[in-house]
Amino acid sequence: CRDEGMSIVDAAISAAHTRFRPVTMTGLCFIVGVLPLVFASGAGSSSRVSIGLPVFTGMILDSTIGLLMIPVLYVAVQRIREKFTRKPATVVSQEASQSQA
Repeated sequence: CRDEGMSIVDAAISAAHTRFRPVTMTGLCFIVGVLPLVFASGAGSSSRVSIGLPVFTGMILDSTIGLLMIPVLYVAVQRIREKFTRKPATVVSQEASQSQA
């Protein structure tokens, strides 16, 4: 997206929209897969619950923070990168594509 001339924020939003469903589905599958450990009963259930509950909670937090923080971190790092380079990434890619034509 950035190579197509989009602004940093627009590229981050576009990427977030593209990656939302796969990341959410992967996280939900993992969380649902851990549920038997969280609701374990019987012999040895305390050890399974003590493993399952932190994993369950951690995955919920990881999925939430990951979906929110990755675009923000991309914007911050890309702005710093373009501030300290001579030309923004879009200008360099446009010059490269013009020289190939």
